Amino acid sequence: MAKPLPVIIDCDPGQDDAMMLFLALNAPELDVRGVVAVAGNVSMEKIKRNLAMLIDIVDRGDVPIYVGCDRPMIRNLVTAEYVHGETGINGIEIFEPQTNLQSEHGVDFIIDQLRKARDNEIVIVATGPLTNIAMALIKAPDIVAKIQQIVMMGGASFEGGNVTPSAEFNIYVDPHACDVVLKCGRPIIMFGLDVTHKVMTTKNRVRAIRALANSVSDVAAGMLDFFGKHDSEKYSAEGAPLHDPCTVAWLLKPDLFELKTCHVAVETMSELTLGHTAVDFWHVTGNKPNVRWAYDVDDDAFFDLLTERLARY
Repeated sequence: MAKPLPVIIDCDPGQDDAMMLFLALNAPELDVRGVVAVAGNVSMEKIKRNLAMLIDIVDRGDVPIYVGCDRPMIRNLVTAEYVHGETGINGIEIFEPQTNLQSEHGVDFIIDQLRKARDNEIVIVATGPLTNIAMALIKAPDIVAKIQQIVMMGGASFEGGNVTPSAEFNIYVDPHACDVVLKCGRPIIMFGLDVTHKVMTTKNRVRAIRALANSVSDVAAGMLDFFGKHDSEKYSAEGAPLHDPCTVAWLLKPDLFELKTCHVAVETMSELTLGHTAVDFWHVTGNKPNVRWAYDVDDDAFFDLLTERLARY
């Protein structure tokens, strides 16, 4: 078996972040060096509690967890309780977690880990606003060469936005951070709404997860039941798109997805289109590509993978 891939995860749990963590934290293919919280779906106070709870649920107290930035680089924080519920992970019982957060700031952890690494070694998985990643790059530009790739959930092109007509939530929350990351010069794999809206929960898919009947699958099914309520009404669909797990699913099984090399830029100035990701899908600008943009997925195989990995708990 190949040596596990060293990974740093940055997220804002979030039911779909939880599914991403459930995939990542029992994957023998991955060596998760740590998980960093960023404010996004809800406030940082709730985010850090949710992260610690999820680590407890999968019994991975050996993985250190950190608190990162509690607000975007420039803008005020925008949250999404209307999607995720007041707790951020509605659908399960909230409890006082046993896992302790590390005292080191999450941005400093990212910098320290990358400085210790070899060139081109560490994969960053980012499923929330990109504030922590951008701040690390600004504070310590010497870390850039240590990043193998950044695998992120964010953006939209053909699909349009989900928080404004043209902006996806993660990018809208901190477009200035996204701008820094897109210009960092390292390989970026981007899972935006064009592909995540094809990974929809259905009653049968959630039923199959619940039927696994282990402690993690029970939690997953409860969260997915709640998560599906808002988006099923919004999209006139049976369930909700599972945005964030696409990142880890691609690391585990890249042939699930179709990707295209594109140039992507983000709008940081316009009040109307703030956070819009301009994806040059047809290569009309002549700008040098900086992203591999995911645009299609085998959704049945994706849920087969998710269900099979949840069954291992």
